[in-house]
Amino acid sequence: MSGVRLLVGTRKGAFVLTSDGKRQDWEVSGPHFAGWEIYHVNGSPADPDRLWASASGGWFGQVIHRSDDGGTTWRQVDHDFTYQPPVGDHLWYDGTPRPWEFKRIWHLEPSRTDPDVVYAGAEDASLYKSTDGGQKWVELAGLRTHVSAPKWQPGAGGLCLHTIILDPVNKDRIFVAISAAGAFRSDDGGVSWQPINRGLVSEGIADPDAEVGHCVHRLAMHPSRPDTLFMQKHWDVLRTDDAGGSWREVSGNLPTDFGFPIAVHAHEPETIYVVPITSDSLHYVMDGKLRVYRSRTGGEQWEPLTVGLPQENCYVNVLRDAMAVDTLDECGIYFGTSGGQVYGSSDSGDSWRPIVRDLPPVLSVEVQVLP
Repeated sequence: MSGVRLLVGTRKGAFVLTSDGKRQDWEVSGPHFAGWEIYHVNGSPADPDRLWASASGGWFGQVIHRSDDGGTTWRQVDHDFTYQPPVGDHLWYDGTPRPWEFKRIWHLEPSRTDPDVVYAGAEDASLYKSTDGGQKWVELAGLRTHVSAPKWQPGAGGLCLHTIILDPVNKDRIFVAISAAGAFRSDDGGVSWQPINRGLVSEGIADPDAEVGHCVHRLAMHPSRPDTLFMQKHWDVLRTDDAGGSWREVSGNLPTDFGFPIAVHAHEPETIYVVPITSDSLHYVMDGKLRVYRSRTGGEQWEPLTVGLPQENCYVNVLRDAMAVDTLDECGIYFGTSGGQVYGSSDSGDSWRPIVRDLPPVLSVEVQVLP
């Protein structure tokens, strides 16, 4: 029977949770890198033993670690990371120019086919690539030198490149999202980029055709349909069926369309999941009830999923990288909260159970299916 490994990044370390295919009983390993902020932990689709972790600390700064044994041992690998920002400025909150900075790695996206290739999304708004297992990194500078880049402003969490999607069919196509610049696509392996924000409407942006400036929180794609992407924006849930050429809102009957994560069912490309949050000023679930919302119609109609989740006196948040799905026959859904709980469903969201409680606030959740 296949096994499952959850990779959990928290404010104070990383945790590795493992179970068999039934996903009922879990073993917890950690904290790895105790005391460090682990913004993201991810595993290679090409090698189940190859893991990556982004660790950030106020004293030692940003480092990247690699494991070659499924998280039992780790070593730092970012010895030649290119931190130098390009020459130039971008706009700050008040509209004044501010030099580019390097602050932290928000997201690590391993290649689907080569365990030594991995991409890193950073703040400020930069994308890096390593082809030698993390020893050397090169910035794909065509993104930050795009003609629109001087107009990019940070969102509340910073000018972070938080989403990287590698097209499973076209090896040269990459999607990224930056808060609060928007979504971008490359069709030549990251050499050049184009904004893909047509159809997005954002408060404070008077121009309905503005190509940048939108606060995109997360993108998701089903690998069988790489031209269809779903987006959780600062407000609004949206979809595109032409690889970002145009977007349309699919918030439907959601009680609020503000949130951070969005995920697609492993076997049903029109089934998507979000976690609505009260508002952009109140970063907790509505009415003290933790509810995941599922749409089986690509966003037209939504249903709350509550079985096994607390429905009173619950005021947690679920961050953009803190939801993942597995690829077992009965698709599993997982998410972590700012209260340190990790919940899992082994029946596509119909029912939930806590896998672990009382961790530090959860920043990211990824899942691997093991042979």
